[in-house]
Amino acid sequence: MARKLQFEDLERAKSKKEADPAVQDLENLYDLIIPPGTPSYIIYDLVEEFDLEAFGRKMGVHIVETDEREVIVLRGALEEVQAAERYLYEELQAWIESD
Repeated sequence: MARKLQFEDLERAKSKKEADPAVQDLENLYDLIIPPGTPSYIIYDLVEEFDLEAFGRKMGVHIVETDEREVIVLRGALEEVQAAERYLYEELQAWIESD
């Protein structure tokens, strides 16, 4: 049975240096936006395999109507985020085709 993803689990798993987000240096860091509905095991794999940090971010999500929602983003260096994006695409394709 799949474990239900909790944002707090990701924060604890990646509790690196405790820093104030307003002071944190974001230069050379990029965000990978995780689409709503992504299976939790894929998100866990991305965090662990590519050494990314999970954050919440409010943004407009265009499904039927544009709603502002809190979405999960994974933050890291450009090369890591690009590799994680390729992995995310491949895993989502495999998940979609498995049904």
